[in-house]
Amino acid sequence: MSCVAVLIPAAGAARRMRGRDKLLEQIDGVPLLAQVANRACAVASDVIVTLPAGPHPRHTCLEGHSLGVVEVADPSEGMAASIRAGITALPHHCDGVMILPADMPDLTQQDLALMLEAFRNHDQAMICRAANKDGVAGHPVIFPAEFFDALGSLTGDQGGRAILRQNHHRLIKVTLPGNHALTDLDSPEAWQVWRSQRVEKPQDKALKSPL
Repeated sequence: MSCVAVLIPAAGAARRMRGRDKLLEQIDGVPLLAQVANRACAVASDVIVTLPAGPHPRHTCLEGHSLGVVEVADPSEGMAASIRAGITALPHHCDGVMILPADMPDLTQQDLALMLEAFRNHDQAMICRAANKDGVAGHPVIFPAEFFDALGSLTGDQGGRAILRQNHHRLIKVTLPGNHALTDLDSPEAWQVWRSQRVEKPQDKALKSPL
């Protein structure tokens, strides 16, 4: 069985939330970041979360979880700073890494498992990127280990987009239900609309306690 780590970049500021922290928004009484971490821990033995330097409430909401925390010295640089820090903390035996944004509440444990299955079905050699049924690409994305050096050299706030563009011939899209791969919530208005349309998923009820 291959080893795929999960990297959750969660060090950046929520600038569009007007003073609120989107990753600490409550869903069924559990902060979003804790829910995402729960789902990751349910499908992977190696989970890394990048966070701002403590003390910070995001640290508190992850207490009791079986995962690694990496503090990012300058999260204002953007997504690349989180990815670089997370890549350096990956176990040496990993065959790949799933980059899982922390602000995507619709992604389920089953979605993450489907991504891992697709990666393994392609011999851990292809980049697997989540998409909706129309083929619109989103997140998460799984990169094979050969891309770790490139991920560890990223700059700016574009994440791994440059790597994806340069290696489009190595890309496999994995279809997830609905808009699970696209829904990210980064403003109070987006949260309000999402909550008004949401139906609690049975699997979320089972994931309310830390692993």
